[in-house]
Amino acid sequence: MNGQPQLYNKLKELDISYTYHEHPPAPTIEIAMQYWKDLKASHCKNLFFRNHKGNKHYLVILEHKKNLDIHSLEKILKQGKISFASEQRMMKYLGLTPGSVSPFGLINDKQHEVIVFIDEYLNQSKTISFHPNINTASLVVGFNDFIKFLTHCENSFEYINVTGKIN
Repeated sequence: MNGQPQLYNKLKELDISYTYHEHPPAPTIEIAMQYWKDLKASHCKNLFFRNHKGNKHYLVILEHKKNLDIHSLEKILKQGKISFASEQRMMKYLGLTPGSVSPFGLINDKQHEVIVFIDEYLNQSKTISFHPNINTASLVVGFNDFIKFLTHCENSFEYINVTGKIN
């Protein structure tokens, strides 16, 4: 299986079952959608941001069809001005490269510095899918198991009401 071995070990330790779906590299939602057509799950868009001072970092998890401009997201998050985090910050805080952003990267955030915001719409999902920290596969997990994983990581998280346009 592709991805970080420590991720699969952590999922096993937490008794979180998943289904693994290998596919060609899918660094964007548009490409990933080609490989998701047979997966029964809510698919996610994962965006990694920093505040204007660069001292706070945010992982925003949205339903994959939702489109938001950054100014609307700033109002929803109530964290001030934000911008996309650099590749270096992504590696430092999540241990990930662009095109592979996933909440599973939180296992690399040992200081629990990344704040997670989850589209409350996803709370209605039975299953949810993410890359396993590499964009050549997708993992489908139960939504409740996903919350168990987040709780274990000890990063703060909260639900947000994202009313962005659906493509």
